Amino acid sequence: MNPIILVVVFIACTIAGYFIIKNVPSLLHTPLMSGMNALSGVTIVGAITATGYALFNEDLGGFGHVLAQLVGCLAIVLAAINVFGGFGITHRMLQMFNKKKKN
Repeated sequence: MNPIILVVVFIACTIAGYFIIKNVPSLLHTPLMSGMNALSGVTIVGAITATGYALFNEDLGGFGHVLAQLVGCLAIVLAAINVFGGFGITHRMLQMFNKKKKN
């Protein structure tokens, strides 16, 4: 694929995603956040798969091999932060709803 096309698709998806998320009502935010946490779990599986491929594939060359491993490890760490942070935020939001029910 042409890298310019990939960048244009990324920018278009970013703009579309911003406008979709901007119009989500606050009552739907918590269920959508939980769904996104599940998708981030899939991202972790993909990052682990890509990193494993980089570890066991010798065709990448010297520096490309190390770079692929580093980027894969970074992807695993960032996706894990996203999952745990998302669950933390979801838990806090659900606690806010529980306080309203107690009053």
